Amino acid sequence: MAKNFASIGFSTAARQLQEKYGSRQSYARMEKDSYVDGLTEKETDFIAERDSFYIASIGENGFPYIQHRGGPKGFLKVLDNKRLGFIDFKGNMQYITAGNLATNNKIALIMVDYPSRTRLKIFARAEMAELAGHQELYNALNLEDYKFRPESMMVLHIEAYDWNCPQHIVPRYTVEEIEKALAPQRAYIAKLEAEIKVLKSPA
Repeated sequence: MAKNFASIGFSTAARQLQEKYGSRQSYARMEKDSYVDGLTEKETDFIAERDSFYIASIGENGFPYIQHRGGPKGFLKVLDNKRLGFIDFKGNMQYITAGNLATNNKIALIMVDYPSRTRLKIFARAEMAELAGHQELYNALNLEDYKFRPESMMVLHIEAYDWNCPQHIVPRYTVEEIEKALAPQRAYIAKLEAEIKVLKSPA
C-alpha cells in the first residue's frame, strides 16, 4: 500500500466500520509503516501488460461514473513513477468522464489481471491534454501497429495506490492467452499425426 493510500481511501466512516468489524488494528499498523512513494518496477511491469482498466469519476450531481477503457496491451503508459498517460480514442461521444473531469479531476483506477487474480487500485488527479500543441506527449503515448482515431490525451498524476487481495476474482483468459497455452499440445498432436502418416504409408 502506498504510504498515503489510507489517508485518501479510509474516511472517518470507513475507519469506524473497520473498528466495528475488527480490521482497524491491522490497518492502523499498516498506516504507520513506511511505504515506497511512487510506482515501483512491480507496478510498472503490471501496468505494461494491461489491455483494459476501469476509471471512476464524479459528476457535478455527485453521482460516480465508472467507464471501461480498452486498447492494445500497454496502451496505458507509465510516463514516470508518478504519472500515467493514454490517448483518448474517439468513441460514442458521450463525454461523461471528460465532462466530470472539468469540475472534479479526482479519479480512481482499477486494473485486473484475471489469470493471476491480481488487482491494482490507483487514486490520481486527471489532466486532459489536446492533441494540438502537445506533440512530445503524443509521441510518448502513441501506439504503433494499432488503428485508432485519437481525440485527446489524458495524464494521470498518481496520488496513491494499493494492491487488492485475490479473493473472489474469477480467472478469465483472452483468446491470445488460450492460444498460447494450447500451442504445445497442438504442436505435439501435429507431430504425432505426421508420424502416423509415415507409419501408414506403403513401404
